[in-house]
Amino acid sequence: MELIFEKSREGVRGATIRPLEVKPHVIAEKYTRKDLDLPEVAEVDMARHYTELSKRAFGVDSGFYPLGSCTMKYNPKLHEEVAALPGFVHTHPYAPEESVKGNLEAMGILCDRLMNITGMDGMTLQPCAGAHGEFTGLLLISAYHRNRKDTKRTKILIPDTAHGTNPASAVMAGFEVVNVKSNSELGVDLDDLRAKVGEDTAALMLTNPSTMGLFERNISEISKIVHDAGGLLYYDGANLNAVMGVVRPGDMGFDVVHLNLHKTFSTPHGGGGPGSGPVGCKKDLIPFLPNPTVAMVKGEYKFVYSDKSIGKVSAMYGNFGVMLKALAYIETLGAEGIKKSAEHAVLNANYMRVKLTDLYPTVVNRICMHEFVLDLKKLKAETGITPTDIAKGMIDRGIHPPTMMFPHIPGVIDESLMIEPTETENKQTLDEAIQVLRDLHKIAYEDAQYLHDAPHNAPIKRPDDVMAARNPILKYTKK
Repeated sequence: MELIFEKSREGVRGATIRPLEVKPHVIAEKYTRKDLDLPEVAEVDMARHYTELSKRAFGVDSGFYPLGSCTMKYNPKLHEEVAALPGFVHTHPYAPEESVKGNLEAMGILCDRLMNITGMDGMTLQPCAGAHGEFTGLLLISAYHRNRKDTKRTKILIPDTAHGTNPASAVMAGFEVVNVKSNSELGVDLDDLRAKVGEDTAALMLTNPSTMGLFERNISEISKIVHDAGGLLYYDGANLNAVMGVVRPGDMGFDVVHLNLHKTFSTPHGGGGPGSGPVGCKKDLIPFLPNPTVAMVKGEYKFVYSDKSIGKVSAMYGNFGVMLKALAYIETLGAEGIKKSAEHAVLNANYMRVKLTDLYPTVVNRICMHEFVLDLKKLKAETGITPTDIAKGMIDRGIHPPTMMFPHIPGVIDESLMIEPTETENKQTLDEAIQVLRDLHKIAYEDAQYLHDAPHNAPIKRPDDVMAARNPILKYTKK
């Protein structure tokens, strides 16, 4: 397929620009470029190009998307209709508060619903993504300790199975990261936790269920160890899809939580955005939430400000359209539907796990939650086939690859695929995916080179990963 630049023909025009209705602004010459080399194509050629390009994209609407730890589930089109209602779409972020009461009510109801689901006492909708929410939650923890004059608490404890964004967010918030080892079941090693917690502990960051898709059986003891030392417990809500409506982070002892509306609450990931990462907290941390929050005041939802707030973390109030889609999801399902979604997510994951473990053993042989991690060490040792080879083979069969080589614990988890089927897939789809993985396992022993060369049918064949990383081509250059 030709690039749009390669379709360019000098002098061809595809659009007529209307006369300006406002006075033009002349940009100083030092800020302008002379070498734009924009493509020159007719409108019909441009339309055909981008239509053809769209056919090469893959999303949840295209096929099965079992990307572990990302919760790529179907997004009902009803949510798009709700978010597109004129009364919402045509409001301006700087409109006077009294003129956007409907918007505030929608935000307030969403906050109430999320607080009920998580067991938190306060909520902000400002963060625009999961990692943004992590960072905000850690700023709350920092402000809480500073307010108590407890400035020696400079360390964040993080399990070795954590999401990669956890340590990055902690460092950005000014903390020192301390890794906590896993036990034989890949839960938090309590002895290692006791050895590392202390007067300098600000918080423990924890995902429950973990990135391994395993529920932390010792969560009550973990909570006690951290709180007895004066630290706080932070909940990474990336995996809430497995437990929403069943158990609440607040009831497990967590003090701060961030959520991923673009995962758990079924709003589109949108090619890197927009997302939404609301942050909830217990009552002692409410004063530190970003200004303003939305809360009920004298019978109506209003903006509320605190003089102890960490300040704004978003230019506006977060991604409002994403909030509306999440609210539509929650209101459509109701309390019972939310619970059933979690139960079905766990059921689907365990169905696939049981159907595959005779060929692909799991790292830990126990009931999983919403996702599971397959161990490919034996397959690689006997055939040379890697998780990447299996993933590329899945592309040929119309399935998006699972998460590869994550989490990575040397000597424990080295060659892995993490699969999350979600609750939105039916049994037929799961059976087809199971059969694909079983077929690829057979091919690995019969014709390993075939998988080494996969994908065979994709628009882009297997690139040289090292060269692509070291020498990326980021700009089109005329030949």
